Amino acid sequence: MPGIIGKKIGMTSLFTPDGKNIPCTLIEAGPCVVTQVKTIATDGYTAVQLGYGEKKAKNTTKPLVGHFAKAGTTPKKKLVEFRLEEAEMADYSAGAEINTSLFIEGEFVDVVGTSKGKGFQGVVKRYNFAGVGGQTHGQHNRGRHPGSIGACSWPSRVFKGMRMGGRMGNDRVKVQNLKVMRIVADKNLILVSGSIPGAKNSFVLLEK
Repeated sequence: MPGIIGKKIGMTSLFTPDGKNIPCTLIEAGPCVVTQVKTIATDGYTAVQLGYGEKKAKNTTKPLVGHFAKAGTTPKKKLVEFRLEEAEMADYSAGAEINTSLFIEGEFVDVVGTSKGKGFQGVVKRYNFAGVGGQTHGQHNRGRHPGSIGACSWPSRVFKGMRMGGRMGNDRVKVQNLKVMRIVADKNLILVSGSIPGAKNSFVLLEK
């Protein structure tokens, strides 16, 4: 299995044997349930669908209730597909559980999350612009403005990709090569070095 669904718990730090203090993120990784096995014959490609997090049946649509019942499990909050090679598909069946045993301490993983949304932001915060000049010499309330955005009669338009104010954050972000510092298997917890995108209690994907 190339990965697992988890939830960001928060941040802490860990001391290594040589005395270094390593900032770490605590992630609840699974347990996940295989809710569907996709094959070339039925779906045109091979993949395994995992479900994570308990959800009340009354808050779940009837098609999904049937979908989970077919897999022999309870409704889940989050569903994610992981592509696999056809040769690897024999190891997985609907209803099987995937947990922290997928990882070992000391290996490196990638973490995918949704970054915190910042709302509509200007160019100074969004792109680190310096603003328009200083505070004096006749400068009038344009301190955090973008300045010129193009020429005049040529090209008579603004080029695509021009950096301007706009919605910032709330993007899918992958952080690569984070070291697995510690695994607490009985509580489904994984401690990885460094920070990961997203707010506390947000869903993340751990990829091998």
